Amino acid sequence: MASHATGDGGIPPRDAAKRGLTRIMTLGGAYGTRNYTVKDLRDQKGVRVLVETLPFSVEEAVAAQEAGIDTMKVRFDPAQPVSAAAIRRAAPHTFMAFSVPLLAAASEVEAVRLGYDAMAIGADAIMCQWSPRFVAAAAEAGIPVQGHAGLVPRKSTWTGGLRAVGKTIDEAMAVYRSIKALENAGAYAVEVEVIPEDLLTEISKRTTLMTSSIGAGSGGDIQFLFAEDILGNNPPPYPRHSKQYRDLYKMKQAMQAERVSGFKEFVDDVQNNRFPAHEHIIKAADGLIGAFVDAVDSGG
Repeated sequence: MASHATGDGGIPPRDAAKRGLTRIMTLGGAYGTRNYTVKDLRDQKGVRVLVETLPFSVEEAVAAQEAGIDTMKVRFDPAQPVSAAAIRRAAPHTFMAFSVPLLAAASEVEAVRLGYDAMAIGADAIMCQWSPRFVAAAAEAGIPVQGHAGLVPRKSTWTGGLRAVGKTIDEAMAVYRSIKALENAGAYAVEVEVIPEDLLTEISKRTTLMTSSIGAGSGGDIQFLFAEDILGNNPPPYPRHSKQYRDLYKMKQAMQAERVSGFKEFVDDVQNNRFPAHEHIIKAADGLIGAFVDAVDSGG
């Protein structure tokens, strides 16, 4: 029988409620506390826009939760699940959808298995680029699924490469139909990438899915941006749809320059007999070295 002990972080039920958290049990059978459930997210549709990010490290996940990010996506590698599990532990109270690899599932059975593997380590949902048939299999198995529409990078050959999608009536209708197909398959949400803002506004009105916008303007129910873009982890050029709120890349470059300088100074000190200095060494007690030499030389 499952334990009714406190959930993630050891928060008692009353304290969890005071902090606006909901006690849940994951599909994997673990008790926890979350800021949102799938129902909560759906209840926010049309009420307010949520914010979402994808952290690449434990530190980013901790910071995102502390800052009040509503939901996170987490990259999930079934061959190396340790990273996703660590991020789950780092932000135990934030709703997370684990992004599963497209090529890791080649059948409905494999899709369900992959989804279960993600849920077993604490995912609240999965995000995928699967066909509606695979989505339907996972949803029927009780796995909350977020699909992907618009520019789907790994399928971009079908839409003419890595470019905006939905700028013609035929493309706009294709995006709408793909979202409705995911809705009919049982998904709860869809990431919509790089389509016209006004198009997403109208589509969001016509689907029950939570629409997560990345590069699709403010017409969605969720505004999504990668942590590396928010924090400026990489050098320019930046994606057109992104905004850098910090310049950690510049800071990392400055830190690397400091590392190089530190190593150079160490080398120079050693080569010029400035290190180790008196304060860095241990002095032998009076008479110890003489006694040691006598003992060794006498065959001691």
